[in-house]
Amino acid sequence: MSKKSQPASGQSQPSPTRKLPDSSWKHIQLYQGIREAISALPVYFRTETQISGIMATDLHTLNNVLGATIEEQVVRTLNLIRRTWDPKGDYALYTFVRQPQTFPDVRLKRTCDGETLVGLELKGWYLLAKEEEPSLRFTTTADACSIQDLIVVVPWVLSNVISGSPILYEPFIESAKYAAEYRNYHWQFVRKTSQDSGITVAKGVGPYPIKSDQISDKPINDGGGNFGRLARTGIMDEYIEKINEVNLCGIKAAYWRQFIKVFQESKSDKEAREELSKFRSKTQEFFNLPAPKAEAILRILNDLELILENDE
Repeated sequence: MSKKSQPASGQSQPSPTRKLPDSSWKHIQLYQGIREAISALPVYFRTETQISGIMATDLHTLNNVLGATIEEQVVRTLNLIRRTWDPKGDYALYTFVRQPQTFPDVRLKRTCDGETLVGLELKGWYLLAKEEEPSLRFTTTADACSIQDLIVVVPWVLSNVISGSPILYEPFIESAKYAAEYRNYHWQFVRKTSQDSGITVAKGVGPYPIKSDQISDKPINDGGGNFGRLARTGIMDEYIEKINEVNLCGIKAAYWRQFIKVFQESKSDKEAREELSKFRSKTQEFFNLPAPKAEAILRILNDLELILENDE
């Protein structure tokens, strides 16, 4: 069953407010400990995965190849650092379990009866993917989210940029219920569109649904397939801007992405050389790079231009 939700013509709509678990909730310390443990994941994350020999132009495919593996290893890490979120051992019978076919795809469950205390909707974000933002699509209706459930986006990259082991950076953490409410609010009242911005909201569902439950809100008109893309609602803007400043081998992630795209999108050496020339001219001015880092990129560009010329 569903109900149709549309914006009232000519009326303003207040933005949803973020609601957090009440301080009197008996599991509030667990909840706070889990949030702190998620924030600390870059410190504790370890993996045996090693990548080498991949062409720079194929780096964007790593998200498809390693995405699920990274998410599995994040869950394993959370269980390994149990003492950070359960220092007294009060939740010894509970463990994080990944079940990607349902929402939320990670649950802190009790082994004996499956009782869930906290849910995480977990998504890895490869920082050098072609898209400059997380591709996470979140369409779950707000009623299917418990107030303690979280959206977690974990950015990662190879330790040596084009080789090495995956390493993590500061995760994005947000209330899943708030994210669902804000997604619908943005779709109906913030976006500028001449199309019908109504949403068919899933009805009759509650927290921790089973796989067969219909839990997705659905837009009446979504020709571009953008409904549910949290990164395009503005809710992640400040976080994305911060993560793009991360230094990878001394160069910011945003610059690596732009540099690699020159070769991914160029069809010939001539086109690549022209794009390199454009990139060169704006390396220091447009990106406002300090001189040493600008010079490091320019040296790379010079080497690549020589390679292209020698191949002709």
